Amino acid sequence: MSTAVAPVRLPPLLPLLYHDLVQRALLEDLGRAGDVTTDAIAPAGLTGRGLLVARQAGRIAGLDPALHAFRVLDPACRVEVEVADGHDAEAGQAIAAVEASARALLGAERTALNLLGHLSGIATATRQVVACLAGLPARVADTRKTTPGLRALEKHAVRAGGGSSHRYGLDDAVLVKDNHLALAGGVREAVARVRASVGHLVKLEVEVDTLAQLEEALAAGVDAVLLDNMDTATLREAVRRVAGRALTEASGGIRPESVRAVAETGVDLVSLGWLTHSAPALDVALDLEPPSR
Repeated sequence: MSTAVAPVRLPPLLPLLYHDLVQRALLEDLGRAGDVTTDAIAPAGLTGRGLLVARQAGRIAGLDPALHAFRVLDPACRVEVEVADGHDAEAGQAIAAVEASARALLGAERTALNLLGHLSGIATATRQVVACLAGLPARVADTRKTTPGLRALEKHAVRAGGGSSHRYGLDDAVLVKDNHLALAGGVREAVARVRASVGHLVKLEVEVDTLAQLEEALAAGVDAVLLDNMDTATLREAVRRVAGRALTEASGGIRPESVRAVAETGVDLVSLGWLTHSAPALDVALDLEPPSR
């Protein structure tokens, strides 16, 4: 299957979303005494230029927080972006150039590469899954199965790969899941309680495990149904019964190798926690050029 997915134009991430995260990551490395190796080798006034390079081809994401790591240690650093978030880099291609103090370049190197590699890996995996659905109307979505503290960045990476966000957190949409149904005593009562509580602009989705639950959800007039852990035959029947009355989302244990078969059942969305919890990192590196004094 071709991985030709159009580049995605994304607004820059707000520094508020990653500033504290980057500072904490730098603190993990620099600790109480700083970079004792680099401080011993590089004079305080030594400057250098480094290239962030893709060692393997992939979709780039996370460049803003990665570059921010260098800026925290050297506010006067200068950067030149070659491949923006949402665009593809070839193996060996420079993603960005950073000119800063040598101590800042090496002190921030691992933090920058950890962020850039992890998020570009998510974007690359998402791009591959989106490509698997070529010719089908179904969209690829993420879930809340994200790394604690990294949700905003990981969901940004999914968008960079051509995917969509399911919901950001517990506060931006209603999703009645199996444990909610257990507490309420069933679909009908759970939906009634939600309708009495939330505003008229809030969408309501119900997770269903069986076709009987699906019928209850449709009778309650929900906006969307999450078809959880259903095989393809059941998914196809569920889509037939919904008949356009609600948005259909398939979820539960879906992986890249099974995503097309799921999408071929006619669902509107296929959501994969795999995108954020299991996508391999993209191999990226920092290559220093000879420094100037």
